[in-house]
Amino acid sequence: DEWDRVRKIAFDSSAGLSAFAKPGHWNDPDMLVVGYLGWGKNMRDSALTVNQQYTHISQWALLAAPLLIGCDLTRVDDLTLSMLTNDEVLAVNQDRLGRQADRVYQDEIFEVWMRDLHDGSKAVGVFSVNGDRYTVEDSPEDVPFTLQWDLIGIQGRHRVRDLWRHADLGDFEQSLSLTIPFHEGCMLIKLTPLQ
Repeated sequence: DEWDRVRKIAFDSSAGLSAFAKPGHWNDPDMLVVGYLGWGKNMRDSALTVNQQYTHISQWALLAAPLLIGCDLTRVDDLTLSMLTNDEVLAVNQDRLGRQADRVYQDEIFEVWMRDLHDGSKAVGVFSVNGDRYTVEDSPEDVPFTLQWDLIGIQGRHRVRDLWRHADLGDFEQSLSLTIPFHEGCMLIKLTPLQ
């Protein structure tokens, strides 16, 4: 449960692997390290921050990865339980099309990963994965990010849903303005094309 290791597996090592994933052939980036975990007498809360845990689960959902729960379920707290049982996030992970996300945009702070879903919509993760390069003193809590359709290869009007918050954000034509927690934060959204 070290962020540098989770980031390397989830982002650096997973880019480009979508060509190998399909129903019956799943890439496995390892178990989830959220909640209360460890072995024997070394049990403790995950070293990942809350933002990092949301990012971790969001990326595993986008990667269509096996969701191997590594925490002690007899000591699960409300936050961890809500993360592990979010139906909309689990639906992305378990989407029957079986397509794994791939990175569609990257700059010095943000990465955007996207996957096709069986109903013609897209699941999109916007991640601030490089926030740890800055200290809290010289960086904001949240940063704006404009998700532009042309940057991720889509066009037209889309309904946007925030999957973690179970909230419709509205209908958008060419772009969407988001606010992302700066230090390893994310938003996991679903883009549904409108006719």
